[in-house]
Amino acid sequence: MTTLTLPAPAKLNRLLHITGRREDGYHTLQTLFQIVDLCDQLSLTAREDGEIQLVNRVPGVADDDNLIVQAARLLQRASGTRQGATLALDKSLPMGGGLGGGSSDAATTLVGLNALWQLGFSLEELAALGLSLGADVPVFVHGHSAWAEGVGEQLTSVSLDTPWFVIVHPGVSVSTAAVFQDPQLTRDSRPITMARALQGGAPEWRNDCEAVVKRRYPAIAEALDWLSQHAPSRLTGTGACVFAAFDDAQTAYAVAEAAGHHGHAWVARGLNTSPLHDALGC
Repeated sequence: MTTLTLPAPAKLNRLLHITGRREDGYHTLQTLFQIVDLCDQLSLTAREDGEIQLVNRVPGVADDDNLIVQAARLLQRASGTRQGATLALDKSLPMGGGLGGGSSDAATTLVGLNALWQLGFSLEELAALGLSLGADVPVFVHGHSAWAEGVGEQLTSVSLDTPWFVIVHPGVSVSTAAVFQDPQLTRDSRPITMARALQGGAPEWRNDCEAVVKRRYPAIAEALDWLSQHAPSRLTGTGACVFAAFDDAQTAYAVAEAAGHHGHAWVARGLNTSPLHDALGC
């Protein structure tokens, strides 16, 4: 086995509550992560010279700042392997979209190279490594829809409904840092239990970042208002993507086709197990 081509799926935050702010500036939260079948694709080819080489660069992102390069080098250091890899990313998920694309790419790199290099790290060990790259990386490493607390790293696998989602990207990129620094951000939501969260529905299924993001990005507010005419709709993460759930594919595709100037729209099926883990038999 010298090459693996693997998916890096997106996620949606079915709810996102900000429950506090730690002394180090990080925010504590509660969220429901759901994996969906909208994916980047990552090809990993083993090298014997120990080099980590990225063959198709992301515009505006230096190689050293690219999370897949950082993930590969992190795994090299942690394992002590002398192996290297050539990395080729086919990017479909928008940057700054709230779909976790960069974190998922990093997770696929960790999980994929662990298999390619035959390192034998457990998913728990890989998730611990991935946390240093971003709070969303562990959920993609574990590869299952999850209830998350802390800064998003305290995960409990859950089974959610699996509707068809319409996801709309209004064509803007959101600064997560700016949203979390906004003085008007809700930071004191009362914590709820996982059981209550899983019951679904208002007022629990909301996103505390939504009011700030709508105020800062009018295009997102417009897209959210439009999509809400078809079904209850929310922001995912800090955006820019907004989404709504539908019971059948036909309705979802009809709504997506009507998005027009509101942004690029996808239809994605909700999942509970990551296609990355299906591909590798994790």
